[in-house]
Amino acid sequence: MNSYLKTLSLSAVFIMLFAGNLLAQTKVVLSPGSELKVEGGSTLHDWHMATSSAKGEGVFTIEGGQFKGASSLVLSFVAETLKSGTSGLDKNAYKSLKTEQYKDIKFTLKSLSGSGTSFTATGDLSIAGATKSVSFPVKLSGTAGKYHFEGSLKTKLTFFNITPPTALMGTVKTDDEITLSFKTTFQSL
Repeated sequence: MNSYLKTLSLSAVFIMLFAGNLLAQTKVVLSPGSELKVEGGSTLHDWHMATSSAKGEGVFTIEGGQFKGASSLVLSFVAETLKSGTSGLDKNAYKSLKTEQYKDIKFTLKSLSGSGTSFTATGDLSIAGATKSVSFPVKLSGTAGKYHFEGSLKTKLTFFNITPPTALMGTVKTDDEITLSFKTTFQSL
């Protein structure tokens, strides 16, 4: 009887340890080199701005070493780290983004649905003082502590209460439609 209780106790401990490794909540941070980009057009030419200065953290659900979901994720960057390579375009963009008053652009995940390598992210995106709910497709790759996410969102400047900038006394007009895209890597702490 005593031997039976020892075996049962050891089995219970083994099952608890093994089950803990199968499904775990893992804290993650954004890796250096991740890129976020804004692309748009105007009556003169297409343009883009990018930053690799974002910060992010979250909690991912990992099962058997594979990504299964995220219970939290926050990604943000200082708006003035967006650069186009043209100082005049940057200056007009910062004015439209009201960067003196609203320093950061921030995304907070509310839900993530899907499986395998295809997910849909839903969350709150804050730009220029306006916070809006957005949803967009996300592709996942990577395992073993490094998870790569790629996706994009087509939206409008006016959705965030931003008046599309103009230049040269209104003769050059920025299109309202923009595409926000990202290539990010999160790694386990």
